[in-house]
Amino acid sequence: MSIQLIFKIAAVGIIVSIIMQVLKHAGREEQAFLISLVGLLLVLSWVIPYIYDLFESIEKLFSVV
Repeated sequence: MSIQLIFKIAAVGIIVSIIMQVLKHAGREEQAFLISLVGLLLVLSWVIPYIYDLFESIEKLFSVV
């Protein structure tokens, strides 16, 4: 995992939180929820390949064959 990915995740978190606060103060809680969901899905799409590689490494480590 590179440091760039961590910075991307942090940037998405900051941007999503700012947008959510603006939308909540405007009385649009539904859109704020959707923005947070989109941010979560975006970050998950970046992290899932690393999780997959981790499970493959663990599987290779514990393979008895």
